[in-house]
Amino acid sequence: MATGIASGSGQLYLREPVYRRNSYGKAQCHSTVILSGMQNQIHWSSWISKLLQVDRSNYSQCQVKTNRKFHRGTIKSCQREGSTRYFDFAVIGSGIAGLRYALEVAKHGTVAVITKAEPHESNTNYAQGGVSAVLCPKDSVESHMQDTIVAGAYLCDEETVRVVCTEGPERIKELIAMGASFDHGEDGNLHLAREGGHSHRRIVHAADMTGREIGRALLEAVVKDPNIYVFQHHFAIDLLTTQDGSDIICHGIDTINTETQEVIRFISKVTLLASGGAGHIYPSTTNPPVATGDGMAMAHRAQAVISNMEFVQFHPTALADEGLPIRPSNARENAFLITEAVRGDGGILYNLDMERFMPSYDERAELAPRDVVARSIDDQLKKRGEEYVLLDISHKPTEKILSHFPNIAAECLRYGLDITQQPIPVVPAAHYMCGGVRAGLEGETNVQGLYVAGEVACTGLHGANRLASNSLAEALVFARRAVQPSIDHMNISKIDHSASSWWPRPVAPLLLGDTVLNKVIRQTREVRKELQSIMWEYVGIVRSTSRLTLAETRIIELELKWERYLFQHGWEPTMVGLEACEMRNLFCCAKLVVSSALSRHESRGLHYTIDFPHVEESKRLPTVIFPSQLNSSWSSRQLHKQQIC
Repeated sequence: MATGIASGSGQLYLREPVYRRNSYGKAQCHSTVILSGMQNQIHWSSWISKLLQVDRSNYSQCQVKTNRKFHRGTIKSCQREGSTRYFDFAVIGSGIAGLRYALEVAKHGTVAVITKAEPHESNTNYAQGGVSAVLCPKDSVESHMQDTIVAGAYLCDEETVRVVCTEGPERIKELIAMGASFDHGEDGNLHLAREGGHSHRRIVHAADMTGREIGRALLEAVVKDPNIYVFQHHFAIDLLTTQDGSDIICHGIDTINTETQEVIRFISKVTLLASGGAGHIYPSTTNPPVATGDGMAMAHRAQAVISNMEFVQFHPTALADEGLPIRPSNARENAFLITEAVRGDGGILYNLDMERFMPSYDERAELAPRDVVARSIDDQLKKRGEEYVLLDISHKPTEKILSHFPNIAAECLRYGLDITQQPIPVVPAAHYMCGGVRAGLEGETNVQGLYVAGEVACTGLHGANRLASNSLAEALVFARRAVQPSIDHMNISKIDHSASSWWPRPVAPLLLGDTVLNKVIRQTREVRKELQSIMWEYVGIVRSTSRLTLAETRIIELELKWERYLFQHGWEPTMVGLEACEMRNLFCCAKLVVSSALSRHESRGLHYTIDFPHVEESKRLPTVIFPSQLNSSWSSRQLHKQQIC
């Protein structure tokens, strides 16, 4: 794994690659981008767009040289040959980014939406607060930009911030035109809420179920579109790529139908990764079970550039089951989120002695950005030896609480807690990955034909900490921005109907038999818990170099131990299964987070380390992990061998 540092706010130039050795004695190639002086000044987003720019003129010539006939133009219907499907566009993920993109590109070709579980099961569905946008005359794009940059600890890319803050309002209007229903005030205008880090009311919402409402509207439109085919319960395994010199080209995706165990190959002219985040590298997360970092890991294995993985956002207020009058009978798969809007509407944080503590940490108190609030709560819990703190909104009128937070009120009432009368027990939980696959201003990556949008992407918007409700806005903006370049790429690309034979095909591990397979699954689940425990204990809200180094060692040892167990029980390198593939993706993302965290010698935003407790202006640089051909383990390799043009 190669880690380089690149500038985030201006002056950049590339050095020649340098070779170093890691602690295990293996050579690694580090492409290092460093901050230059006044010469060669270019903006990060402009520079990254040029770095990632697709040479479309050469693409059509970069095919495996055979006498096969290529299909040009739009595929008029879903074409299948055995277990291979052919589409113009393949979309991995059915959240807000994937569905919004699919609806646009479907006007120009056939679209496969590949989703891991049910189509509605995504991080979008669990987003409570809303979408940030400048829709009030008293507000301004400049103010939204400033709030975003301050929350992001000045690591945000200014051009990206301007793009999202400027284009966001139009994207919301498009959602409303498609049938999304948001809350309105008595004056008939949209009701705009305020959340931590925002200087104005600018959060468009549907009570405390905004993501669910957006997902409903988008899915209804997708179902009606004859050019969109939704493949549910299809787990994405690996991107299908070829290589021409230094150019990597994406041709689609391998998947496994988790209900039938059939491996399905999708050949496409354009692929969009919109697969969400990696919250389940931690034991407690607000993310649904599908958020296992699959897109980030697949992209990394396919030689895509990864950035800013050390910035893991812990939401300060997830429901603490330990503090409920009636404890849930079963452990939750994901923590229940208590939206930022509760604090935005006047909610106050107390310790268990009902002492308000946030003003002693930050002058913005409960309205401080999430990283500040999460660290403050973490400090309170450690100092006092307690398991949770209390968030109280009961001083507000009952009708206002129930109208603004009906979902939260209902969930708490299930366990004997009336939020109109009692404070809510809360604790931080892993929530959002600010890092991901590095994207340019049109969602492009350094892999030709591969675009990214949503949480899987690192666009530069969030910097070192995401401002509340900016994620849905970013997903909408970049999903739309990726449309035109995707169409352009599709129009000059070719489909080879025998392309399915270019790569070895993964297989389900059915030959192992139920007894062995069940043992492998049980062991994998235990390993998963151990990895999550390591990440929470050593790579949590507060970090140190020694603990990060220990985490790195333990993760590598655990991964190798797990792989040995698999292969000792008959697992083959081409075998794929849901639990095993999720596990290798979790290992990959955990290592990316630790590697990135070790490279940042300052405390900025979500990355706080006791060894470097201050912000260092000279280190105001994104962390960039460049592609490396050194993939020493099964978990780190694409399952198929790349073809060379």
